[in-house]
Amino acid sequence: MALSLPAIMKTTAARLSALYLLLFALCAVLLVFYMTSLSARMLTAQTQDTINDEILGLARAYKNGGLPLLVRVVEARSRQPGANLYLIADANGQILTGNVQSLEPGIIETEGWTTEPFSYHRFGEGELDRLRGGGTDQSAPPPGDSSARSEGEEGHNAIALVLRLPNQMILLVGRDLGEPERFRAVIRRALMLALGMMGLGGLLIWFFVGRAALKRIDSVSDASRRIMGGDLSGRLPVTGAGDEFDRLSENLNTMLARIAMLNEGLKQVSDNIAHDLKTPLTRLRNRAEATLAGKRKTTDYRQALEGTIAESDQLIKTFNAILMISRLEAGYSSETTGPVDLAATVSDVVELYEPVAEEAGVVLETAVPEAVTINGNRELIGQALSNIVDNAIKYSTGAAESPKVRVTLERIGGEVKLAVSDDGLGIPDDADRARVTERFVRLEKSRSQPGSGLGLSLAKAIMTFHNGRLDLLPANPGLSVVMSFPARETH
Repeated sequence: MALSLPAIMKTTAARLSALYLLLFALCAVLLVFYMTSLSARMLTAQTQDTINDEILGLARAYKNGGLPLLVRVVEARSRQPGANLYLIADANGQILTGNVQSLEPGIIETEGWTTEPFSYHRFGEGELDRLRGGGTDQSAPPPGDSSARSEGEEGHNAIALVLRLPNQMILLVGRDLGEPERFRAVIRRALMLALGMMGLGGLLIWFFVGRAALKRIDSVSDASRRIMGGDLSGRLPVTGAGDEFDRLSENLNTMLARIAMLNEGLKQVSDNIAHDLKTPLTRLRNRAEATLAGKRKTTDYRQALEGTIAESDQLIKTFNAILMISRLEAGYSSETTGPVDLAATVSDVVELYEPVAEEAGVVLETAVPEAVTINGNRELIGQALSNIVDNAIKYSTGAAESPKVRVTLERIGGEVKLAVSDDGLGIPDDADRARVTERFVRLEKSRSQPGSGLGLSLAKAIMTFHNGRLDLLPANPGLSVVMSFPARETH
C-alpha cells in the first residue's frame, strides 16, 4: 500500500529516522567546522613558530655581518627547494632581493605579523607563465615593483612577519599557506563525504529497516481491526525473529487465547444454565403445583416442602460449583496457596470415603509415601480428589466381583502425580474422555447415576489453578484419573 510523504511522516519510524538524520547532520556539520578551524589554528601556529626561528637565524646573521651578510643569507635561503618567503626592501618599499616578486599594497608598510593572509607572486612566475602561454606578458610588473598584479590573475596566499632594520630597510619573512589550505580542504571534503555517507546510510536504514517495521505495524493493525470486528480466532503475526514485535505479538496472542477461552466458558455457562438447570427448576414447579392441586394432608405438604428444600440445596450446590469453576478458569480466586502435604490430604479423603466404599462393596486401597509437599490450596485439592474418588466408587460398583479403587501418589521427574484408578467399565472412547471434563457432560451409561456432571469439570479447573493438568487414561479395565502437579521447589 503506497503512502504519501505526509502520511509517511506521521509514522513514528519515519519521525525517528528524520530526527536521527537531522541529529547526525548537525553533528557532522559542527565536526566539519571544528576540525577545519582546529587544523587551521594548529598549522598557523606551526607556521608562526617556523617564521620565528627563521627570524632568529637572520637576526644573528645581521648582527654578525651586517646588511651584506644578511643579503647573502636571504639569497641563499630563497633558492632552496620549498623555501619560505624572503624579502628585503628599502625604506620606500622597493624590493631589493628575495624570492617575492610582488605583494598586495600596504603589506610591508606595517611592522609585525600580518593580520590577514595576503596574496603574493614569487620571483620568476611571470616568465614561467609567459613561456607556458607561448607569448609575452606586457602587463607584468617589474621585479622591483611591490604592488600586486592586476585583479583576476592567479596568486598565492601567505602570512608573514615584517621587521624594520636599524637602517630603516624592511625585512619580510613569510610562509605560503597553500599546504595548510590544501590540508584544510582535504579535511573538509572528507568530513563532507562522511556527512553524505551518513545521510545516505540513514535513508537506506529507513528504507530497509523502517519500512519493514512499518509493514509489521500495518499487519498488526490489520489483525487488530479484524479482532475488534469480533473475530477472536484471529492472531497477530509472529515472524520468528524474536524481536520486540514478536514478543508483543506473542503476549497479545496469549491474551486473546485467554479471552477466547473465557468467552467460550461464559457461553457454556449460559447454555448450561438455560438447558441443564431448566429440568430441576421445572421439577420443583411441577411438584409445588401438584401439591397445591386438590386437598392434601399436612404430612403431604411437609414431604413436598422437604423435597423442595432438598432440590433447592442441590441447585445451590450446582450454582456454587459453576461459580467456582468460572473463577478458577479466569485465574481469580480468593483461595490462598501454600505448602500442602499431599500424602496427608490423600489420607484424609480416603478416611472420609472408606465407609462409602465399604457400603458400596468397593475395596479402597492407597499407596502413598510418607510425605510429598507441593505448593497449592489444601481445600481445593481435597475437593477435586473427593470428586474423583466419589466417581470411581460410584462407577465401579457392580462392575466386577470384587471392585477396587486404588489411590497412588508418586514423584516422577519434575511432577507429582496423584492417580485414582478403578476397575469399572471405564471410558474406552478417546473423544468421550476429552469431552467428559466439560460442564454438565454426562455419558449415556452414567445417566442412571445421581450427579450434575460438574465433578470432573471442577477438578480440571482446580488443576488449572495449580498450573497442573488432569488426565483421563484407560486402566484396562476401568479408568485412571491422574492429577499432575508441578513439584514444589525446595530452597
